[in-house]
Amino acid sequence: MDVKFELIIGAKLILALLLGGLVGFEREQNNKFAGVRTFGAIAVAACIFVAIAEHLTDDTSAIARIIAAIATGIGFIGAGLIFRSGNETHGLTTSAALWATAGIGSAVAVNMFITAIVGSGIVFFLLRMNRFKWYKKMIEEGELPDKKEE
Repeated sequence: MDVKFELIIGAKLILALLLGGLVGFEREQNNKFAGVRTFGAIAVAACIFVAIAEHLTDDTSAIARIIAAIATGIGFIGAGLIFRSGNETHGLTTSAALWATAGIGSAVAVNMFITAIVGSGIVFFLLRMNRFKWYKKMIEEGELPDKKEE
């Protein structure tokens, strides 16, 4: 393996860390138990696994299987974050954001930088929505489809 290739992988890992950390930063601002370190580690780990697979083989189906395994593994981590207390569910949004962050790290590994950056922005926006006045108003008025009484 040459140094130039290793430096490219290193740069990808840093980008994955920054994008995952951005999402984790939002979670920390909302006092959630998974934050910058957790989200950053998930994005970096996904990037590492996919980069290794991509280095070892040119078989795209093998790389796709690694990505599927990452999604499954993060699903298990996410399931451990979700808990129920009476009629309330906690951790669901953080779990979904972790899952998306694994996708962001995977996208960085396969050189889909715009996809990773836009994906990070979308996840960050989704997590921030509860701070927007228009969104709070919609929730209070029961205008959201999943919040309406049936």
